[in-house]
Parts: sequence; C-alpha cells; structure tokens
Amino acid sequence: MKRILFFFISMTLGLCAQAKVQLPQLFQSGMVLQRGKTIPVWGKAAPQEKVMIRWNQHQYATVADAQGHWHIDLPKMKAGGPYTMMINDVALTDVLVGDVWLLSGQSNIDVTIERVYPQYTDEIDHFDNNKVRLFRVQNQANPHGTQDDILPTSINWKPVTKQNAWLFSAVGTFLGLRMQQQTGVPQGIIVNSWGGTPIEAWISADSLRNDYPLQVEKTLLYQDDEMVKSQQQANQRADQRWRQLLDQSDPGVAQQFTALDYDDSSWQLVSQYDNQWAKTGGRGIVGSIWLRQHVHIDKAHAGQPARLLLGTLFDADFTYVNGQEVGRTYYQYPPRRYDIPEGLLREGDNVITVRFINKYGTAHFIENKPYMLCFGPDRFSQNPLPQDVIPLSQQWLHHAGAQMPPCPNGDVSLQNMATTLYNAVLYPLAPYALSGIVWYQGESNSGNPGPYADLLRKLLGNWRALWHEPTLPFCIVQLAKYMYPTDAGYKNWLRLRDQQRLVAEGDRYAEAADIFDLGEENDIHPLRKKEVAERIGICFDKLVYGK
Repeated sequence: MKRILFFFISMTLGLCAQAKVQLPQLFQSGMVLQRGKTIPVWGKAAPQEKVMIRWNQHQYATVADAQGHWHIDLPKMKAGGPYTMMINDVALTDVLVGDVWLLSGQSNIDVTIERVYPQYTDEIDHFDNNKVRLFRVQNQANPHGTQDDILPTSINWKPVTKQNAWLFSAVGTFLGLRMQQQTGVPQGIIVNSWGGTPIEAWISADSLRNDYPLQVEKTLLYQDDEMVKSQQQANQRADQRWRQLLDQSDPGVAQQFTALDYDDSSWQLVSQYDNQWAKTGGRGIVGSIWLRQHVHIDKAHAGQPARLLLGTLFDADFTYVNGQEVGRTYYQYPPRRYDIPEGLLREGDNVITVRFINKYGTAHFIENKPYMLCFGPDRFSQNPLPQDVIPLSQQWLHHAGAQMPPCPNGDVSLQNMATTLYNAVLYPLAPYALSGIVWYQGESNSGNPGPYADLLRKLLGNWRALWHEPTLPFCIVQLAKYMYPTDAGYKNWLRLRDQQRLVAEGDRYAEAADIFDLGEENDIHPLRKKEVAERIGICFDKLVYGK
C-alpha cells in the first residue's frame, strides 16, 4: 500500500512539474508589446512552480506563489520584431514591439469597418498591414467583483486586412494605420467597448462607493446568479411568446403580403415621412406594419445583383424583394444595406416589402438618408454611377399588421450597472503596458450630464492607479454633433461635451479630441471614423511624442 501511495504522489508531483503555464488571453502569438516601458508578463502555474521566460536572447525566472500566480517584468526594449517568447514550454511567435493603444467606451468605438465601408471603399479594399495588429476584448459583465482574465476572442492580434478588420472597430483600425504611418513602428490596437453602456459601468466599486453608493448597491442586488439567470430566461420566453402571437395575428403572414403577385390595389398610399400610418389614437403602434413599393427595372439592370439602401429605420424591419427576404435588422441604428442576389430582379415590375416591428415608439423612416437601388461594381460605395441608381419613391402602399400589447420585460442588462465592466473586461487587462488610452463615451450619460466630469475624473484616476502609471495619457473624444437645436435632448449633449472639455483642460496628461463637425444630426453613429482617428492621433502626437 505504501508503494502504491508513493507511486501516486510521485506521479502527481511529476504532472505538476510538467504542467503548462496559463497565460492571460492578451498573451498570444502575434501580439504587440509596448516599446520603451517595462514589459509585464504574468499568468498562472502550479503553486511553487518555477517559471522561465526566454526572451531576446536572455532568460528571466520566478516561482509561482501559493495560489499559482506569477509575474515577471521584462526590461524596456526598442521597437522591432518579430520575436519568439518562450514561457516554460509555451511558445509565443511573431511577437512585435511597438506602441499599444487601448480604446474603450460605447457604440461609436464599436462601429465597424463594415459599417463605414462606403466612405472609404478603395482604401479598405487595399488593407494589408502586418505591422498593425488588432485585438477585440470579448464582452462580459461581472457584478460580483474583479476577475483574473477575459473571455477568448476571435480577433486576437490579427494583422490589418480587409477580412480581419471587417468586424473590428473602424476608429481602432484607422488609428493603428495612422500611428504606424506616422511612427514607422508596429502598432497594437486593443478595443474594449460595449454599446449603450454608461461610464459608471467602467469604474471600480471603490472609486464610486463614497459618492454614488446607490449605484453600487444596485449592482450588489444582482450578485444572485440564479435570480439573474431566471430573469433572463423569463425575458427570452416573453419575447418568444410575444413574437409567436404577433405572427399568429398578423394578416400579412397568412396572406403573404410579401409575394410579388399579391394584389395590393386596395392598400392605402402614404408618404414615408408622414408617419400617421404608424399611429393609432395619436400614439405609435406596438406590433407590425406593412409597406410595399413597386419598382420598375429596365432591361439593362434586370437580373443583375443590386444593393438596396433603405436609409435607417425605427425600429426593427424584415425586408423582402419579390417575396424573398433580403435582410433584417433588429434595432434602429444600423444603416439598412441589403444585397439582392443575381437573378431576383426581373425586367418590369418588382416589389419591395417592408415589415416594421415595434415594441415601443413609432415606426418611421429617418430623413436625409439614402433610399435607392444601386447596381454595378460601385454599388457598395457612396458614389455609384448615376445610371446605376434607381431612387425609391417616398410613396408607399400601406396595410395594417397586428397591434400588440407591450412585451413583458424585466430586462437584466448587467453591462449597464456600476462596476460590472471594470470587473470583467478592464481589470484583467492591467498591467499590460500601453502607450495611451482612448475614451469615447458619453451618449448614455447625456440624460444627466451634471455628474459626468466628476465620474470621468474618477475613471482616469482609477485606471491610472490600476496600471500603476499616474501619467498614463488619455484622449477623451468629445461627443459629435447629434440632433437638432430644437430637439429635447440637444442641450444636454452640449453640456456633456463641455464636461469632457473641462476634464481634459484640467488634466495635464489628457487631451480632448473635438469631433463636433464630424457628426450627423440624424445619426448617433456618424460614419467619418477615419477623420475621428486622425484627431485622436493628433492628441497623442502631443501627449506621447511631444509634438
């Protein structure tokens, strides 16, 4: 028995000694490390296991603590690479040394290259820069407290190509390309953003507790995982039931309103911008509404693939051409760009059918957006040839769908609660060495702009303390122009923008990027993201390079 026990203990110790080190998700082949600063490397191993890093022809060693945590600071380096880093038996290859930037905030950081493609078609088509690497932090929220690592991600230090950047942040991609062109050294872009999130979600509980205790207390209520799970499941089931009843009672589903040969001669003709068709009793219709438009296609364009531009719609839409679905969008903000396959459009009469679905508000078309059919090789750009464009009419045939009661909703949006994003997706990134941080957020705090300057100062101090770097540079991107001066929320946007300015002016290691003129009154997500990246770059030219 003693021999068996000795053999088991020996085998266990042998397995521990041979156990692979565990690295944070940030440490992968292809990564970019920050030049000119100490390079922190950390991870987990078996308790008391020796960890050896072989890097740049030198070796560095430590021993994991009783919990298995280890940390080694590598010396400063000049830009260069590619290198290989060996951590025990783990090999990280194609490692570059240059400048690393963290971009955080909400949906205007999220806006992808795909979304802005029509603005920069030729440039994006020729993306090919191996010295700019992209990393996207996977969204996660945690109400319980800080965690050690982020979730695995599909964009993990990928070089800039059209394919790799397609679903990556446009601001991040253009910033990396701009800084690489300016400096000539490799660039690492870490994007860590979540649309619609308030600034409080990105700040630690310790930083908020004294001045904003109720926000922290609210987050504590959601530390019951079973409660959260049950509410999320209930919301999902309520949504499924709501949609099931909608489809059952919607005459357009049973009568096939989408069909090309459907007789719509009795439908009412309405203007897309006079949205009385979307109201009943003076209020927006909750449920579905159908619109149809006949379009004549000439012989030259019949059978060709096309792109249908339906501007921007509120809220969800399912869109059909000649009875075939060509696209659907579940919320208001994305531009409707639906590709029509070859052979679907015929010579003569064709029909476009839009089924609006609204759970709240009033269905409507956003003005001053493109509504047209585009053909030819330039149909994906902003400027297709005039002969390849068929404008849509503002007149649509209208038919009522199904009116519904509001969908029951006890939504659990953990990402909108105080501290949850700091815990899950910010804390685990530190102390990965950075050149600077971009903070582009504020839209979700515009309803109450008064405390924003205080919250932003807390965030800057909080993050610098986390990185143990009190002079860490920040570029604060001010809110772009949005809404019209007569709109109810317009003045609040001005106030919040001014709060951002005040913070930047009072912080010697921060600059504000003014992008007011790059905004669009009718779109909270303006598309000129390359110009935004250029202005961010100018801020870092001063903060980091002393220009």
